[in-house]
Amino acid sequence: MALIGAVLSLTGCQHSEKKAVDQDPLPTVAEPPYVCGYIPTRAVELMTGVRDPLVRGSFDLSVADGLGAGGCAVYQPEGERLQLLQIQLTPGGFREAVEEQVAAGASPLPEIVPGAVGYYFASAHGEDNDAHALLVRGKAEINIALEIGVEGRDNAADVLALMKLIAPRLITDASAPSASPSASGKG
Repeated sequence: MALIGAVLSLTGCQHSEKKAVDQDPLPTVAEPPYVCGYIPTRAVELMTGVRDPLVRGSFDLSVADGLGAGGCAVYQPEGERLQLLQIQLTPGGFREAVEEQVAAGASPLPEIVPGAVGYYFASAHGEDNDAHALLVRGKAEINIALEIGVEGRDNAADVLALMKLIAPRLITDASAPSASPSASGKG
């Protein structure tokens, strides 16, 4: 009986232990498999801590005069189906919004795509370990919102790394500032 009690108490202790946080960095090269056609699955799994997440969305790079548009939302696959991560590509970015956020304390993004500016930050007061990144190039904008990040990971570094992975694939030549009619003097 003592042996059975010891085994049961050992099993109980194992269930109360926290799951180890995967500290692997996000990939530096965007490789398949992908979610939503452009987002590396491995990066999503590391950022959210969820294997085989529920994913909805797609991107179409041929719409909006070639700027592209679309979105990708990642949810917990079971339970409340909370949204963990959202990525949006929209025509209509504003450099001024980036400048305002950097002036308010957000970190500027390094140059990921020529002619692009952006910022990233982790919420200082969020209990969900949320982090955000935004990149603007011409009239195109990519917004990454990690709404529920993994406790113990550098969530700001994760949104920065994800932006480095996806921006070169999602931002098209049509988004270059010189490609707009007003920038080229045609109008």
